[in-house]
This record gives sequence, structure tokens and C-alpha cells, in this order.
Amino acid sequence: MAEGEPPQVPIEKPKPIIIVKKSGGGHGGHHGGAWKVAYADFVTAMMSLFIVLWLMGADDEVKKAIASYFNDPTGQGKMAGSKTAGTGNSIQLAKDDMGKLQEKLQKAMEVLPNFKDLKDHVEMSITPDGLRIELLETEAGMFFDSGKPVPNDQGAALLHTLADQLGKLPNHVLIEGHTDSKPYSGTGTYSNWELSAERANAARKIMEASGLWPLQVAQVRGFADRQLRHPEDPESPANRRISVIVQYMEKPSETKTAESNTADPKTAESKTAESKTAGSAPPKKDK
Repeated sequence: MAEGEPPQVPIEKPKPIIIVKKSGGGHGGHHGGAWKVAYADFVTAMMSLFIVLWLMGADDEVKKAIASYFNDPTGQGKMAGSKTAGTGNSIQLAKDDMGKLQEKLQKAMEVLPNFKDLKDHVEMSITPDGLRIELLETEAGMFFDSGKPVPNDQGAALLHTLADQLGKLPNHVLIEGHTDSKPYSGTGTYSNWELSAERANAARKIMEASGLWPLQVAQVRGFADRQLRHPEDPESPANRRISVIVQYMEKPSETKTAESNTADPKTAESKTAESKTAGSAPPKKDK
């Protein structure tokens, strides 16, 4: 620097301005959670596959029970409050399944200690009303002692076995009492009508206490000697019997028809009149 010259001040260059732009986190977050949706879809698909494979390997009864559930998830409307309503074991028995039920009941009776004595006096047949199970008496009294309305130990054991199997079904049950044409040997107004009705009702009590669900018994009827099993021999001991009828399940179309008939006041009124007329007819006296 020469003498007499003013000192030079260094000029600082301006610093460049740096602008930092931060991208929003919304796009990155959405992209980062997409795998969860894909994984959930994968797990759902695998679960569906396992269910299909399980159904393919299930037996026919399980398939029928599952189909029954999806047809009516709440259970049978007529079975409200029953122990089988809405369960997977509620397998509806139609006409085609009654043969299987007959075989199942026969196998269940084979475990009874006196099965050899009973097998010739228990007959099962498929009728238009359902599976009819007949407990046929002998001269000495196989299931009921002579003139007694309450089953003996042998009869009670058999009724318990039947109820244990029938209580697993949604089908309704009818119980009938029948006698032969021999007049009741007791005194007073007690006759074969009272005896047949009381035997059927006694059978109902035992079966309801042994496995039938509430309201499963639709009717209890006493016929005395008006429906003889052997009309050619009215005094045959086989005419004395208890009949248990397992009814078929009603189809939806049949149920709707019945409901429409009941909804018609004229139809309901005529049915009521017919039932009163039938009920008022006095029974014929035993010969």
C-alpha cells in the first residue's frame, strides 16, 4: 500500500439464501399403512379357505346342521325357549331321515340289560304321521302292570332311553294310550278311557323328565279300545300299548298355508265348531 492512500476495506460478498422445503407427511403416512390392509385381506382369505376345507371334510349331519342354521339362524319359531333352538345340533328330521332315526333308537335300546325280552315288544314303523314307536304289552304286563296307570321299572327305563335320544331333535312328539276291549276290572266310573289317557300322561311325565325339551310333546291322547292293533282279536294283550309318534318337520310352504287358514276368521270359526262337535260326542260303552 502506497503512502498517503486510504486503507481499503474488504468488501464481503452476500451469503446465498438457502430455502429448505419440507414435504408434507400425509402422502408418506398413507403409503406406509397400505400393507396393513393387504395383510388383513390375506388373513381373511386364508380363514375362508380353512373353513371351506373343514366343511368339505365334515360328515353329513354337521353339514345339515350348518345348512339348518343359515336357513333360520334364530332356531325354529315353534321351538322358542327350547334347549335346541339356535344350536348346531338341531338337525331337522324329514321323511327321508326317519329311517336313520329308527336305526339309532334300536341301537340305543340294545344297551338295556333286558333288551332280549323287550325287542319283540317294541315295534317301529314309518307312517304318514311320522315315526311310530309302539310299546306292546303282554298278558302279564311288560311295561305296565295290569290295570296300573304308572309304568313299571322296565317301562320307565325304556321311556327314559327314548326320551334321551328324541330330546336331541327339534321334532314334536305325540303320545297315545291304548287298551284292549276287556272292561276295566275296577269299580266306579273309572274305565279304559281314563286308563289309556293316564298311561299316556304318565309316559309324558317320565319322558319330559328324561330329556325331552319343554313343549316338545304336542299332544297326549287316550283312545281306550277305539284303535285296536288286532281288530280280529279285541282282547289281545298287544292291543294294550303306548305309542310315541315323532312327527315330521313342517315345510315352510305348509306352515304359511296353516297360518293363512288360521288368519281367516271364517276358517278358524268352522274349525272350532268341528272340534267342539267331535269333542262333545259321548264315547260308546265297552261291551
